[in-house]
Amino acid sequence: MSWSNNEIKGRIHSTESFGTVDGPGVRFVVFMQGCPMRCLYCHNPDTWDFSGGCEMSVDEIIAEYDKGSAFTNGGITVTGGEPLMQKGFVAELFRKVKSKGVHTCIDTSGAGFTSDRAADYDELLGNTDLVMLDVKHIDDEEHKKLTGMGNKSVFDFAEYVSSKGVDIWLRHVVVPDITDREDDWYKIGLFASGLPTLKAVDVLAYHDLGKSKYEAMGLEYPLKDTLPLDNKIAEKAKETIIKGIKDGIKNKL
Repeated sequence: MSWSNNEIKGRIHSTESFGTVDGPGVRFVVFMQGCPMRCLYCHNPDTWDFSGGCEMSVDEIIAEYDKGSAFTNGGITVTGGEPLMQKGFVAELFRKVKSKGVHTCIDTSGAGFTSDRAADYDELLGNTDLVMLDVKHIDDEEHKKLTGMGNKSVFDFAEYVSSKGVDIWLRHVVVPDITDREDDWYKIGLFASGLPTLKAVDVLAYHDLGKSKYEAMGLEYPLKDTLPLDNKIAEKAKETIIKGIKDGIKNKL
């Protein structure tokens, strides 16, 4: 992130004007460049490099949004990469579009958040309507194996977001032999039961559509021997997470 002529700029991988799986409605999606995680099933390895992509100003992003706003009834979602790595840029973008009545959403893994610097996120969250939070794994050691990082920041961020009154959609990807255990799904639900602003749970089945990107980049796909997951298992995982949420709420009464 840099400043030029007193205007904040961010490093952007790309934008999409017709996103249908990135929050409510049809959305304009901004893919930020740079991510500290190395998820084994990541389908956007081209967003990892913090020096990749191109620099764009907030006003340039808004101009692109305005071009297609007639078809974008949902608002703007910022994803990545990891958008929290450029939270100053995203905060300024959201501040400006909120003045136009645009719904704002962050799709994040919570990477980099620390409770002792929580106030650094207040400006961003103050103009955020929805956080789509990716919970990769409930177990810290397994999370490290899966992403290269622990999961404390994820859960601390979730609790802080909820304490600020910002809506949360929890998302989880079920990967064969990695995140396909019922007891882990249930534990995710128990944790989520403590988030007062939780509005939805999305469970996604693992797919290998990102293989071609790895090949194009000369990278070996980490899960090359893992087959795509049956959607029925993802549905079962969602049911188990929801049961955990219900049981967790009941236990708190």
